Amino acid sequence: MFIVLYFLMIRPQMKRAKEHRTMLEALKKGDEVVTSGGVVGRIARVGESYITLEIARSGESPVEVHVQKAAVQTLLPNGSIMAI
Repeated sequence: MFIVLYFLMIRPQMKRAKEHRTMLEALKKGDEVVTSGGVVGRIARVGESYITLEIARSGESPVEVHVQKAAVQTLLPNGSIMAI
């Protein structure tokens, strides 16, 4: 019973966690991401545990927010923000 549970539930969850961790480590300036709160933006700066997202442009100055790296849910293909 435990073996079936391992292969159906635990192993896929561990695989997704590893893929998410790898994606977070590979984040760089200019990447377009979606956070777990639904905020879409372009990465302006990457720190150790926080990133700065540019979520809009107001005239010449960008509107930026700081979020935890762990809050990044999805890495979008470049140019996705313009298509939204």
